Amino acid sequence: MASRKLFGTDGVRGRANLDPMTAETALALGQAVSHVFRRRGGDRHKIIIGKDTRLSGYMFESALVAGICSMGVDVLQVGPIPTPGMAFLTVDMRCDAGVMISASHNAYHDNGIKFFSHDGYKLPDEIEFRIEELIGSGALASLRAPAEQVGRAKRIDDAEGRYVVFLKKTFPREQTLEGLRVVLDCAHGAAYQVGPTVLSELDAEVFALGVNPNGRNINDDCGAVFPDAVQAKVRELRADVGIALDGDADRCILIDERGRIVDGDAVLALAARDMVERGTLKGGAVVATVMSNLGLERALDKLGLGLIRTSVGDRYVVEEMRTGGYNLGGEQSGHVVFLDHNTTGDGLITALQVLAYMRRKERPLSQLVADIEHFPQVLVNVHVAEKRPLESLPGLQSVVQKVEKAMDGRGRVLIRYSGTEPKARVMVEGEDEARVQEYAETIAQELRRALGGEG
Repeated sequence: MASRKLFGTDGVRGRANLDPMTAETALALGQAVSHVFRRRGGDRHKIIIGKDTRLSGYMFESALVAGICSMGVDVLQVGPIPTPGMAFLTVDMRCDAGVMISASHNAYHDNGIKFFSHDGYKLPDEIEFRIEELIGSGALASLRAPAEQVGRAKRIDDAEGRYVVFLKKTFPREQTLEGLRVVLDCAHGAAYQVGPTVLSELDAEVFALGVNPNGRNINDDCGAVFPDAVQAKVRELRADVGIALDGDADRCILIDERGRIVDGDAVLALAARDMVERGTLKGGAVVATVMSNLGLERALDKLGLGLIRTSVGDRYVVEEMRTGGYNLGGEQSGHVVFLDHNTTGDGLITALQVLAYMRRKERPLSQLVADIEHFPQVLVNVHVAEKRPLESLPGLQSVVQKVEKAMDGRGRVLIRYSGTEPKARVMVEGEDEARVQEYAETIAQELRRALGGEG
C-alpha cells in the first residue's frame, strides 16, 4: 500500500486554514467519505457531523456539509459533542458514517477531521487510503449527484440528551454518586455541557472547570494535558476525586483526593482488577501500547493477566482488541477503551467506571492505586537526517544490548521513529531515575552519531 499523505494516526490534522486543514480539503473529504460509505439499498443515505469548540469548527463543518450534500447524501449536524459521543450517535442514529471535527488535545489554532464507520469504529488504514485515492485521482467531479438528488442538512437538537442517557447506563443502576465531591475540568471543550450534566444527574456534587468555551481557549492551560488546576482545586475543596478531560473528551486523567495524578496505565490496572473480580474481563489480557509503563505489566502479572502491546495510537489498540477478543485496553495518556460500553476511548465512561469501583470498595482512589508501581520513564527526542532501519545500525544495537544487560530485566528500552517528524524517540524505563536518564542519553548520542541528526 502506498504511503498516505492526508491521514495520520488519528484522521487528518494540522493548523487551521493551512494545507492540509483547509476548507477545500474538508469539502473533498466530505465528498470522498460519502462515496465510500454509501450503503447498498435504499434511496437516502446520511452522515452525522459533530465538532468540539474551536473557532475553525464552523468553517470545516460548512465545507463538509457542502461536500456530503453534493454527493446526494443527507447530513445530520449535532454541534459540540465529545468524540466518543459521535461514535455512539453514528450507530444509534443508524448513519452510514460519522465525522468528528477536532484536534483533540491540541491548541485552538489546530483542527482535525476523523471518521467513524457505520459500526462506530474508526477507519482502518485501507479505507483511509481509498479516500485519499479518490481525492487525488480527480474522480470525485464525475461522481457528484444530479441537482434533483442533492442531499439535505438538518440540525439534531437532542444529540446531547441521547449521549447523556447512554453514559448513565454504563454506571451501575444500584449505585449513585451521592455525597461524592468531584472536580471536573472539561478543558473548555466538547464535554463542557454533557460532563457536568452526567455527574450531576448521578447525584455527585460537581465543581466544574473549563466550561466556558470561546473558540480560542480549548485546552489552554487546562484539561488532561494541563491538570494543575484540577489538582489545586481538589486540594482546596478537599474533594474526593478530580477528572481532567481533553478537548474532545476521548480521554481523561484522574486526580486522587490528595491531588496526585492517576494516569491511564494506573486506570487500566485498576479496571483490570475490578473486571477480574466481577468476572467480566475477556481474553485474559489487557491491550496497551509500547509506551505503557512497566508498572502496568507488573500489576497485570500479579492478577495472572497478560499485557499485549501495540503501536502508539488508540486506533491500533482497538483493532487488536477486536482481533483478539479483548474488552479492556488503552494508553498511558488516558485513552481507556471499555469495549463493552463504547467503540473508542471515552473519558467520561473511564471516569464513571473508576467512580463505580470506588463506590463498590468504599475506599478513596489513593488507596485503590497504592500498590500499582510506576517505573521512572525517560523520553528523549533525537533529530535525524535519515530514517534507516534501526536493526541496520550495529553501534546502536551494541549500546542497547549493554543497557539492557545492565538493567537485568528490571527495565525496558524502546526506540521508534516519529511518523510525522524527522525524529527518533528513545524511551528508557527502569527502577533508578538517574540511571534511566543516563542510559537514554547514551542511546540518543549513538543515534545522533549514526544518523547525522542534531539536537
